[in-house]
Amino acid sequence: MSQGGAVNHSTTTTNPTGGVAGRRGATQPSLHEDLMARVMDRANLQRAWRRVKANAGAPGVDGITVDEFPAFMRTHWPAIRTAVLDGSYQPSPGRRKSIPKPGGRGERRLGIPTVTDRVIAQAIQQVLTPIFDPEFSESSFGFRPGRSAHGALRQLQAHLRAGYRVAVDLDLEKFFDRVVPDVLMARVARKVRDQRLLALIGRYLRAGVLVGDVIQPTEIGTPQGSPLSPLLANVLLDDLDQELERRGHRFVRYADDVLIVVRSLRAAERVKASVARYLTTKLRLVVNEQKSRVARTDECTFLGFTFRGSKLRWSDRSIADFQHRVRRLTGRSWGVSMEYRLYKLAQYLRGWMAYFGISDYYRPVPEIDHWIRRRIRMCYWKQWRWARTKVRNLLALGTRKREAILTAISRKSYWHLSKSLATQTGMTNAWLASQGLLSIRDLWLKAHGYA
Repeated sequence: MSQGGAVNHSTTTTNPTGGVAGRRGATQPSLHEDLMARVMDRANLQRAWRRVKANAGAPGVDGITVDEFPAFMRTHWPAIRTAVLDGSYQPSPGRRKSIPKPGGRGERRLGIPTVTDRVIAQAIQQVLTPIFDPEFSESSFGFRPGRSAHGALRQLQAHLRAGYRVAVDLDLEKFFDRVVPDVLMARVARKVRDQRLLALIGRYLRAGVLVGDVIQPTEIGTPQGSPLSPLLANVLLDDLDQELERRGHRFVRYADDVLIVVRSLRAAERVKASVARYLTTKLRLVVNEQKSRVARTDECTFLGFTFRGSKLRWSDRSIADFQHRVRRLTGRSWGVSMEYRLYKLAQYLRGWMAYFGISDYYRPVPEIDHWIRRRIRMCYWKQWRWARTKVRNLLALGTRKREAILTAISRKSYWHLSKSLATQTGMTNAWLASQGLLSIRDLWLKAHGYA
């Protein structure tokens, strides 16, 4: 298997047999086609490897890293390929890893597959996506080529403008951990008749997870961390999408986040009860009744945003998560150079604004800029440490001598002094920008086409 190469982000919508992809009823690959041969096709595997390599990630239970994988494959690939094709290949258990949720709100448990399993799962995903994706709902946006959370939010805004201002907000409790494999596989089998491929996907679902030194079985759920899981989630929840479309509902779904919008509270209560019943009885999923609710759309949060009419605003939780991360990057005790700190902060701010920059609400932007600049001044003040160093640096930046000395010898807190006249006249906004500090205001204006 060759190394390197750019990640293929192509979002072509023609199916593998040459038919044009479209909505339900369009030409599709033969259900009886030998899909396993296409999964193990050299070009497909090379593309899968490039994607896995680009995503990097931690090693699985075998300890083999992405960098070590090519050398491992040169020796072991013939045997692995034979095992996959003859149906004897057994995916390794995932390695349990817990990652913190944004804002420090608990942890999310992942099962990290081996690099080998990730490559094979990615190869399967690349073959199955052109088969399933063209017939997915236009209201489904999560983990699909050419679609994004921004698209989901824009479609939701269109529904709000049309007068649908009451939401049914359904929470699927621990969705990825509660998927019943038999229910999922029955839906995969509607379009995939290759028994070897179906069996392999089933083995991926039941590969287990290594917790400490003990392998725990996975009788339910899809392995979070596998390239195949997002597609399988969409395959299962496409039944929900079809049911909502059949009933004529307006909705938006991003992975397991679904928001149905109607015109009245009474209609919303009926929809909530009937859809919850459908999810429980037909898809055997668990609806969290405590978190599911009916509310005006102005009271709802979806994909990190709230709404005022049809306008998007950052949710309180999104702002809290943002501040939590910025505090970590601007913590006084983080022993890194200011150059590196500003580089990491700029990296985070660009990424955050690339997503949240579509907010229609400008009002908090200047205040956030002010807060970030103050934290950076605090970091410089702590790094300068000694009074003589502080005086020297402030004088070099243009602060008056008396103010520089009085501030440098002050016993007030770093945070308090970061707002003093001396630090602000020395470490001006322009100077901070010259050191590499980005402005949220500039990023917001750029996102809205004003800069």
